[in-house]
Amino acid sequence: MSEEFYRMKRLPPYVIAEVNAMRAAARAAGEDIIDLGMGNPDLPPPDHVIAKLVEVASKPDAHGYSQSKGIPGLRKAQANYYGRRFGVDVDPETEVVVTMGSKEGLASLATAITAPGDVVLAPNPSYPIHMFGFIIAGATIRSVPTTPDENYFRALDRAMAFTVPRPSILVVNYPSNPTAETVDLAFYERLVAWAKENKVWVLSDLAYSELYFDGNPTPSILQVPGAKDVAIEFTSLSKTYSMAGWRIGFAVGNKQLIAAMSRVKSYLDYGAFTPIQAAACAALNGPQDIVAKNRELYHKRRDVMVESFSRAGWDIPAPRASMFAWAPLPPALKDMGSLEFSKQLLTHAKVAVAPGVGYGEDGEGYVRIAMVENEQRLRQAARNIKQYLKSMGVNTPSSKGAA
Repeated sequence: MSEEFYRMKRLPPYVIAEVNAMRAAARAAGEDIIDLGMGNPDLPPPDHVIAKLVEVASKPDAHGYSQSKGIPGLRKAQANYYGRRFGVDVDPETEVVVTMGSKEGLASLATAITAPGDVVLAPNPSYPIHMFGFIIAGATIRSVPTTPDENYFRALDRAMAFTVPRPSILVVNYPSNPTAETVDLAFYERLVAWAKENKVWVLSDLAYSELYFDGNPTPSILQVPGAKDVAIEFTSLSKTYSMAGWRIGFAVGNKQLIAAMSRVKSYLDYGAFTPIQAAACAALNGPQDIVAKNRELYHKRRDVMVESFSRAGWDIPAPRASMFAWAPLPPALKDMGSLEFSKQLLTHAKVAVAPGVGYGEDGEGYVRIAMVENEQRLRQAARNIKQYLKSMGVNTPSSKGAA
């Protein structure tokens, strides 16, 4: 009875949990930690969404089981969103399913469509569920890069040529978590053509669809004609409307994948709480000014972070989308590794970041920084980091114009 369970043996230690535990201990000891580690929005949902939640929750008939694939009104609201935002026609009955966040959706789909031994192509570094949802389901992962260049497509072709059995699923995530990389519609056009030629399902995670900067709206893979033949796409209300804890997301696209996922979900759950689904309808159908307002706020935070961290002696590339920056370790401290560097920042600068190695071995040498604190706190983080870098002998800009 002491033998470890089969699926537990397939899961490595969750590296990021080590830093999270340190952060929790520091806060419990009364330390003021500037938390840039978790992608947990610090902004409230729109008032009218909360009002709808309260209104529906007060009805005595709103507390029973719900449909596992989501109430019809919410599926229709999501279909309307795709039409409004991407110009894509979606059938709310056969091409949409409501998920309890995109994590649950990806895990349910992995359960539905993979068999032990199947090979899945997943980005490295990647958000953990992109790999581990399939590992838990019994599949094998072959890593591909995240950077959407010629090397990416060469890696896909090599995987098809030299992997047995041939990969049957590809996971893509743009804007990327954790790297914040983006793609254009031409990339998706090429990817859909490749997937059709190689008979591979494409699973697109579009959780950051509305957090784009510099006037470059994020495209959807479903904008490509014929994409629904091979693709399904996941979106979420978590970041768009600051509703992370509500656990509402969607899968949209290929009817066969949607049907398989809906069937598995019908065995596993009864759907999200009906008042939450009604409030999600209000978010999608109601005023959208909060979306533009949040995007502008994250844009300003990005600029403040990049500028103040640079003046502290740490140059960070400005992300083009998402709520994260993918930051290379300061060159003088690169040999420390991302986990140790994250621990040092927490201990000595009182700033929490996520070690890049927690997103896959190709994330080593980087940390993910979440823009989930206000501008004043970001500047304070930069001042703390500057003092830490100076203590480590790293050359930082003079105090003139300090962060």
